[in-house]
Amino acid sequence: MGLSKTIWTNPTEMIRNVAPENPVLFFAPSVVQAMARRFIDGFPGMVTYAVKSNPGEEMIENLAAAGVRGYDCASPFEIDLIRRLAPDAAIHYNNPVRARAEIAHAVAKGVKSYSVDSKSELAKLIEMVPAEGTEISVRFKLPVAGAAYNFGAKFGATSDLAVELLKTVAAAGFVPSITFHPGTQCTDPHAWEAYIREAAVIARNAGVTIARLNVGGGFPSHRLEAVVPQLEATFQLIDRVATEAFGADRPLLVCEPGRSMCGDAFTLAAKVKAIRDDAHVFLNDGVYGTLTELPLIGIIDRMQVISPEGAIRSAKPVDRIVFGPTCDSVDRLPGEIPLPGDMEEGDYIIWHGLGSYSVVTNSRFNGFGDLTMATVLNLKV
Repeated sequence: MGLSKTIWTNPTEMIRNVAPENPVLFFAPSVVQAMARRFIDGFPGMVTYAVKSNPGEEMIENLAAAGVRGYDCASPFEIDLIRRLAPDAAIHYNNPVRARAEIAHAVAKGVKSYSVDSKSELAKLIEMVPAEGTEISVRFKLPVAGAAYNFGAKFGATSDLAVELLKTVAAAGFVPSITFHPGTQCTDPHAWEAYIREAAVIARNAGVTIARLNVGGGFPSHRLEAVVPQLEATFQLIDRVATEAFGADRPLLVCEPGRSMCGDAFTLAAKVKAIRDDAHVFLNDGVYGTLTELPLIGIIDRMQVISPEGAIRSAKPVDRIVFGPTCDSVDRLPGEIPLPGDMEEGDYIIWHGLGSYSVVTNSRFNGFGDLTMATVLNLKV
């Protein structure tokens, strides 16, 4: 899989001319660069990209071209990817649990920023990572609702443990910082407020002036027509609350957007393989392909249906059960999806906002998953 050499005007042009049998992800470089600049211009601190959400080379190259100078990596593979494509960028190795071989790899690649949420993992870092000029961010968690994924179920120290860890980081000669992740797809800007205020309490209780506060990812992509992400409002809230909470000791701020940076830059075209007895729709893509996240955090309703000739289907919607192509009953999209009543076999369902956690989750299960990538000037159908 890789980008096609042809640059199309939009998805409709490619569909009319090629009539693809396999799913197609359309990539608009202009969209991802515009989003990167929106973060760089609006966020009151350093912007880093969470590579795991979409590690495509086209993503990294366009983010670097737009001015992104930091990357949140979770594995040696991602570290090597950034060192190859953006060799001068800062790398934050923010997966809090690492094998010793992974730590050694990061040290060899010159990584100078790590996160930690436990005594045992901090002991590894103190043993293996040179302290001078190296940042260790203590990651903590709170029982804050409002996110699609609860990252606190897997990562994050309690506030009391975070105090202890922060003291140890400072005493060991590392640059002490704090980080958190409010959870993915946070559409309410206030999801960050409680975390920032608690971070200030942790720093005061530890008696440590932290260098940086990483406010994590969680910035949402546009999944629902009726819910437009309020990024600028979130940036303003983070800026205001950081000043209120830390006062004169306000640290430098860092964010690590993933899905919000890459989500809107990709649009999926999935072909209708069959409409079984006018009740069930079968697609050439599904939960073992680029639509993995839909059963996990809900449907994306930013969709259209077009004919192979590019005509937009516009009849009154009919609720239908939608299956993917595999011979597995789990391969079903959540609920019933309203689709135009005049939709026919051979049409294409166009899903906007499919850039995050789609390329990386696409598998070849059951022999399906042959995904095409195409570059377009814009994503409008």
